[in-house]
Amino acid sequence: MRKRLLSCLLLVVLLVASFSTLVQAKVVIRFAHFTPEDHPGHLATLRFAENVTKRTNGEITFEIYPNNELGAPPEVLEQTILGVIDMSTPTQGSLDKYSKKFAVVMAPFVFDSYEHAHAVLDGPFAQWVAADLEKHNLVLLSTWEYGFRQTTNSVRPINSVKDLAGLSMRTPPEIQFVAAFEAAGCKVQQIAFNELYLALQQGLVHGQENPLSTILANKLYETQPYLAITNHIYSSQVHVIRKDLWDRLTKEQQQIIKEESIAAGKYMRELVMSQEEDYLNKLIELGVKVTYPDIAEFREAMQPAYKVISNYAGAQNMKEFLEMVERCR
Repeated sequence: MRKRLLSCLLLVVLLVASFSTLVQAKVVIRFAHFTPEDHPGHLATLRFAENVTKRTNGEITFEIYPNNELGAPPEVLEQTILGVIDMSTPTQGSLDKYSKKFAVVMAPFVFDSYEHAHAVLDGPFAQWVAADLEKHNLVLLSTWEYGFRQTTNSVRPINSVKDLAGLSMRTPPEIQFVAAFEAAGCKVQQIAFNELYLALQQGLVHGQENPLSTILANKLYETQPYLAITNHIYSSQVHVIRKDLWDRLTKEQQQIIKEESIAAGKYMRELVMSQEEDYLNKLIELGVKVTYPDIAEFREAMQPAYKVISNYAGAQNMKEFLEMVERCR
């Protein structure tokens, strides 16, 4: 009887230990990002999380916080570095505070197309920045999407870089945007985005620049009858995970997360590119006049901007990046 009781107790201990090990093996990843719930960035996040959970048989699950729920992009990135948040998708504009190499991605007119940008960022660029991110407790999983930016104004059609000369343009505060439009002869102003529509309506500035989705969603076309497809600056979301968590995962879990990150990035790219054609058609239907200026001419005018960005990011970084761009062209 006593032996039987001891055997039962031993079995209970082993079961408790096994359950404890199983519980400890489960990982809940806090994933925060800035895109709204109907944006391709969030849809890609959901697909990524669902596929990782499925492929790991529930060993890895996710808590997802979209639309700046846990703070603005720079704050979320800082929390990821500090380990408060596990995973996020910052843009190059946030990451260049930690590695100046990211500053050169938004140099104006460096990419010929989405395919060109993807070839650079998925290939030599990813290898180039990986060690820099690891110094800040970050592992680069893959590059997702955000898109090319376009130019609107209320004065005249833009068919050449000369047509921009003298216009007052609102840009974000990052030096890449300011330098690009100053090089084109514009008077650049910084206005908070939530004040932009009113500023355009009141004529405080002639124009602005943003992705097509933003121009349409925020009804900027109501004060901006002229749209130029300039594709002047490209930016993307960069999928990162904190390194101290990554190092605790098994090799198999790491491989699954990496593979599903790449797959989600491709999915987001497809959504963004397919939707852009719809956005453009809707803007045309709303009466916006669209022009397609010669980008080669704009690129030639950007030498002063390249100098400013080179001073900020480092001349060697700029040189190496432009060499990557040419190799992938």
